[in-house]
Amino acid sequence: MSTDAELDVNILVVDDLAQNLLAMEALLARPGVRVIKASSGVEALELLLLHEVAVALLDVQMPEMDGFELAELIRGSERTRHIPLIFITAGSREQNWQFRGYESGAVDFLYKPVDPYMLRSKANVFFELHERRRALAQQLEARTEALRVNDMFMAVLSHDLRTPLQAVIMGASMLARQGGDARVVSVAQRMLQSSERMKHLIEDLLDVTRIRQAGGLALAPARIGMDTLVHRTLDELRAGCADRQIEAECHGDPVGEWDGERIAQVLANLLGNALHHGARDVPVRVEVDGSIADRVVVTVSNGGSIPAELLPQLFNPFRSGARPAGGHRGLGLGLFIAQQVAQSHGGRISAESRDGITRFRVALPRQASTAST
Repeated sequence: MSTDAELDVNILVVDDLAQNLLAMEALLARPGVRVIKASSGVEALELLLLHEVAVALLDVQMPEMDGFELAELIRGSERTRHIPLIFITAGSREQNWQFRGYESGAVDFLYKPVDPYMLRSKANVFFELHERRRALAQQLEARTEALRVNDMFMAVLSHDLRTPLQAVIMGASMLARQGGDARVVSVAQRMLQSSERMKHLIEDLLDVTRIRQAGGLALAPARIGMDTLVHRTLDELRAGCADRQIEAECHGDPVGEWDGERIAQVLANLLGNALHHGARDVPVRVEVDGSIADRVVVTVSNGGSIPAELLPQLFNPFRSGARPAGGHRGLGLGLFIAQQVAQSHGGRISAESRDGITRFRVALPRQASTAST
């Protein structure tokens, strides 16, 4: 728990004359503000190692190390370079003098004899800025911790859900294989379909947690043909949508080094979306273009349009964009994960919707790279 002293706003005053330090302390001291005094540049640097200050008031004309030299040392340290510096001087108001001060890092000048009202007014501005910065830092820390706890919760929850879900899948599979009562078989098949959907949702949640915790997805690239991945994905999808027409075309060299399981995940997501949301009277089309030397491009298209206002949000996780009436509302993670898979390979994914056709385009370098394009 923070003490009152830790919550005070600190102001550093540097002057080689004790009476000037006392006078400045009398002018600036108030509840919530602590004046830290230093009689030399060396002492000031030592105090800055121990205390966080909102503003520093530096006397220019000091022996051994003057205010300009002290300011340059303060600006040269990563820990203290953000501290606002105000020079206090009885010296000249010439422009060259001020230029040297600003080049040393000053934000303002005060001239002796110091006007008490002006001193307090300038100091108050930096006190308020310091308090706002401190509050923002606390909010950022709290939100970062909340995200960490949320990620941990998602990972544990998703992992623990898989065990009971597997038991449901096994039980439903056994009921479906036994046959007999048609109603029992129908219920078992619906349970299997729902369980598979839940399984994919859990895997999506785990992938999002991995992305947020590790900054990306780990890949296991191997040499494989994109046409092979497309046909394998289509074989799996056609079993559940025999009434839909799907066209596939491949030209050029489709071979590259990718994580086949991850790319298949992207294809399944894009093709699944096309089949689910696309117009039923327009074929779903997937095209593999291997004619470019350094990359392979996959385009998935379907009939229907995506509202223009929704396009910029498509790849955001947990989006709550519009869906067709009666359409399935998922977590909005599929396209986000597809984007992350593409970026983890050094590629990218984009979407366009015009003239009644929606297209998703995935461009991947032939060799997986961690650099995003």
